Amino acid sequence: MAPPFIGQAAFFLDIDGTLLDIAETPDAVEPKRGDCALIGDLQRSTAGAVALISGRNLASIDELFAPLVLPAAGQHGVERRDSRGRVHRMAFPVDSLQRVARDVESFARRHEGLVFENKGHSVALHYRLAPELAEAAHQVVRKAARRLGVGVEVQAGKMVAELKPAGRDKGMAIEEFMREVPFVGRIPVFLGDDVTDEYGFRVVNRLGGHSVKIGKGPTEARWRLADAPGARAWLRAWLDRRGQPVDEDEDDQVL
Repeated sequence: MAPPFIGQAAFFLDIDGTLLDIAETPDAVEPKRGDCALIGDLQRSTAGAVALISGRNLASIDELFAPLVLPAAGQHGVERRDSRGRVHRMAFPVDSLQRVARDVESFARRHEGLVFENKGHSVALHYRLAPELAEAAHQVVRKAARRLGVGVEVQAGKMVAELKPAGRDKGMAIEEFMREVPFVGRIPVFLGDDVTDEYGFRVVNRLGGHSVKIGKGPTEARWRLADAPGARAWLRAWLDRRGQPVDEDEDDQVL
């Protein structure tokens, strides 16, 4: 069931599988002109209360949505750019992670269909093109995590195993945004499609907002939309119902 239209919303949006259709590899994702226009319209309509919440790093997010430079959380909250443009990154021994990541990259090169992604503070091994290698991919990432010991975790996602610093997630990033202007005082609305988005759904539920699962699968989200095109259509419908520009002095209302 689609969520209701609300006034004074703060939008938190996952990217791959939510705003944009999933491609075979991260580099193959190509937003259309209308996708960027949609985000720009949302940003203007909410007085800037729109943030992208992604497993991608900030550089990749900016490349996708250029020339927009939005508040964003990258690498599952390990890095975050607030509404003033300040970037906050988790303190972490990146050099140690990069050393063990070489084995993961080497493994990917030896197995056709595996795609290694180095995000800086985290790395990912994608097996969408070789689903039969799922268990092997997770094993090699878990082995790299054991070499590092404490302070890291293996994050499973849709056809991907990631090695990342422990102690940060998308929900924590959303909570931090909600304490800052222009998000503070608004109703959080988070759209996401993957298991990594469940952290965000739990936070948004606790804050009395709208958590929206995109696609199938078990979830703690309170609402659901069928797919990424459905998510984009719902956001456009919110804009149509809301109208632009927004009067920031008006009371919250159900539209």
